[in-house]
Amino acid sequence: MTPIFAHGSLRLYLLSLLAERPRHGYELIQALSDRFGGTYSPSAGTIYPRLAKLEEEGLVTKTAGDRKTVYEITDAGRAELAARADDLANIESEVTDSVRRLADEVRTGVTEAMKSLRADLASAARQKPPEPTKSTADARPTGDANLALREADMVLNEFRQQVRADLRRQAYRSTMPADTVPELRRQLDAVRASIRDSLTR
Repeated sequence: MTPIFAHGSLRLYLLSLLAERPRHGYELIQALSDRFGGTYSPSAGTIYPRLAKLEEEGLVTKTAGDRKTVYEITDAGRAELAARADDLANIESEVTDSVRRLADEVRTGVTEAMKSLRADLASAARQKPPEPTKSTADARPTGDANLALREADMVLNEFRQQVRADLRRQAYRSTMPADTVPELRRQLDAVRASIRDSLTR
């Protein structure tokens, strides 16, 4: 996400947040994290020097309260924001594109995981059933296994559609956490490993 904030962009974005309402430093950090769906969360060392610079330029003022310093945009700050409205719109557009790219990556991960899981189920269904023994006498015949495979495929398709719908809703709201893709892959890998274990018992 760093390229989104070219020179002066973060400064401009801070002004836009303060134009909404006065905030203290950590509220600005949280607001930025929320706007970027958790994919970008600036440190205090990034935010406070910029706020100090904005104050020096007369674009914001600060008021010390109970354990918190609240920053508020000035008329000069609003004028700066109005003059750079096009720049701010470009930043917002890039944020939306980034979140959508993340959603596409998540969908790709889901698709690949589902393909792999289907392949495992199909492989298990094609395996030659063991000869009946005392321990396998109750094993299902191949016909039942094929029926189970079809039912599993339906369940996987339904799951994939539900996850895609959830991801699209989050992408349009620009609230996709940064760890969504890694966490999805981790959980899908865990589910796949669990199913493999159950298939080989």
